[in-house]
Amino acid sequence: MSVVCGAGGNGGKAGFSLPELLVVLAIAAVMAGIALPDYRQMIRAQQLKAAASDLFGAIDLARTQAIARGRRVQLVPLDAAGGDWSGGWVVFVDQDGDRRPGFGEEVIQRYRAPAKGIAVAAVFSSQQGAAYLAYNSVGRSCSDTSSQTARFGTLSLVQGGQIRRIKINMLGRARLCDPARDGASCTGPDS
Repeated sequence: MSVVCGAGGNGGKAGFSLPELLVVLAIAAVMAGIALPDYRQMIRAQQLKAAASDLFGAIDLARTQAIARGRRVQLVPLDAAGGDWSGGWVVFVDQDGDRRPGFGEEVIQRYRAPAKGIAVAAVFSSQQGAAYLAYNSVGRSCSDTSSQTARFGTLSLVQGGQIRRIKINMLGRARLCDPARDGASCTGPDS
């Protein structure tokens, strides 16, 4: 039995037999099965890269807005307790000093939660109170109560075995790094 896929100009039949077609489909299924784990890994890597870029961008936004406005601007986690960065984050002008965007306070940008499975851990020079980053009017990282007290540290985004870190120095400058590529210059929390 032949399955006709096309006819030749001389009236002869050209095509594949059913067994040939089944062999090709079986080979395609095996190839797809081999490629699927790599595809999933690639998607996870892109999700982690996107989340790290979003958080890095939020840090940069907080810093530039503090300079432009000539006042302290904060970046804080969105969760009600103010400690879980995995639920998203917000850049805002904290007028009442409670580290939470409230009524009448200007929210500059709100960021959605990173993809499911991405954990965010933070370690700062001063672990007082809730997790936050604050920038003063000259673009330096500071505490939320004093523009003169430096606050620096590391935010780590972790998904599976992959890690991306954002290192913030005493001046408030941030850099994005990958411990697998950058080694000892990219240390920080792993979960």
